[in-house]
Amino acid sequence: MGRRIKEEKNTKKHKGANIPKATGFFTKHHRLVGYVHYSTMFLVAMVIFLCAPGLKKYSKDADGTNLVSVYMNGTLVGTVEDTSRIDSIVTNARKRVARENTGLVLIKADIVLRGSTEIFGTINTDEEIEENVYRLMLENSVETKESAYEVKINRFTVKLKTADEVIALLEAAKNVYDTEDTYSVNLVLDPTRELDVLTTEMVRNDEKSDDNEEEEVDVLPKAGISQKFEQFYNEANEYEEIGFTLGIKSIDFNENVEVVKTYVDKDEISTLDAAIAEVTKEKETSKIYVVESGDTIGLVAQKNGLSVDELLEMNSSTLENENSMLHVGDELKVTSPEPELSILKTEEKYFADYYDAEVQYIDNDDWYTTEQKVLQEPEKGYRKMIADITYKNDEQVRVDIVYENIVKEAIPKIVERGTKTPPTYIYPVSGRVSSSFGRRKAPKKGASTYHKGMDFAVSTGTAIRATSGGVVTKAGWGSGYGYVVYIRHPDGKESRYGHCSKVLVKAGQSVKQGEKIALSGNTGISTGPHLHFEILVGGSQVNPLKYLN
Repeated sequence: MGRRIKEEKNTKKHKGANIPKATGFFTKHHRLVGYVHYSTMFLVAMVIFLCAPGLKKYSKDADGTNLVSVYMNGTLVGTVEDTSRIDSIVTNARKRVARENTGLVLIKADIVLRGSTEIFGTINTDEEIEENVYRLMLENSVETKESAYEVKINRFTVKLKTADEVIALLEAAKNVYDTEDTYSVNLVLDPTRELDVLTTEMVRNDEKSDDNEEEEVDVLPKAGISQKFEQFYNEANEYEEIGFTLGIKSIDFNENVEVVKTYVDKDEISTLDAAIAEVTKEKETSKIYVVESGDTIGLVAQKNGLSVDELLEMNSSTLENENSMLHVGDELKVTSPEPELSILKTEEKYFADYYDAEVQYIDNDDWYTTEQKVLQEPEKGYRKMIADITYKNDEQVRVDIVYENIVKEAIPKIVERGTKTPPTYIYPVSGRVSSSFGRRKAPKKGASTYHKGMDFAVSTGTAIRATSGGVVTKAGWGSGYGYVVYIRHPDGKESRYGHCSKVLVKAGQSVKQGEKIALSGNTGISTGPHLHFEILVGGSQVNPLKYLN
């Protein structure tokens, strides 16, 4: 509030007339008139003094001013002798206006003080001036904003009229998953914030109905359960005897909720029903993306407005990391329906089930990791449990077993397994595959219509290398194969290399993986220079592509 003081002094200057000295009759007459004049003035002053007690004589200030008129927006609101109280009077009037308005009120209050010099005058009381200022403020006030409470949930915001509506909104979101109204929502100051920001606090309701204290116990199928087990599971109150109270243990909002008081345009304030619908509804329906040619995980995420981490989280069962392989036609979830405000709820539940014991392994250092043998078949066990189960909305996200009673011990599966790393197999030559494993049209008379290996089209003299380390069991001429090499490998497999032009090893010789063992050719039953390559398991040819790296 600006204030300026204009001093206006009422001063009068009297010009004295040059009156010649009177004598005789004139002198006496002049004295009589003067006496009557002054007597009359004295009598008038006495009458005013007696009849007008509201008038008061004031002493002058140093500058000659002894009375101040107070104007607001050009209107006189009162007269004072002491201006030191004007600020507090105006402030009190402002507070009265603010108390009577819920919104943000702008008030024009241009205060001007005008000083004057008076012999007699009337002053106003503080209450009179305050009332005049208050009434003028009401006439000149403009309510530009409405007070409201802004509720912020991550990037979502909604504005409500009162704090009670905020509580009602949060209670509505909670009650979707707390149907028995076990907890209530309170607003408290957020201790992590410097400004006055409210956040939520869940408080457990003390009163519970007897009906809500009972917990349903899952009923297991009776088939295969002895009478003893049936009696055991019918002891409905046993969990109470060991100190457990079933039901909701805790509930809270998954997102951080902030509430602040603010002033907004009236049309920005939402109705309570609209706010509840907005906060509790699921924003999206599940959408599936079908992988196309050229898609990568990053590209799929970009196409659907997601980060790579979000896409991986939605498809955690099929995608391990950002380098996971995609295939044309794969289906990926690209949206996850979820309300604006999610609820984390932990319930203590009693249940019983069959369970499997953990598989027990016996390591055999003489076996490869591809070899194993079951030594004992498993049998399911039977148990009852109390567990704390945490849900995010309706989705179960965690199970913590707090009590377990084994009724029938599970018998584990026992497996003997190898520990040695099995040998690997590499391509014996670099060349085009001219005939794959399996059924084919015979390339020439005498050739098989079922190809038991794979052919590599290479020129005569190309180096042939051992697909894996082992011992040469045959090296020389073989019917149909021409010049051929057989190699027995440590894991029991055998490899064969046919139609060679020259053999470079002999039977009984140990060779390493990649070692040169022969040169390609066109010997035996052959239609041209190539290498015929086989892998045998248990004496029978298999598709080499299953083992080649």
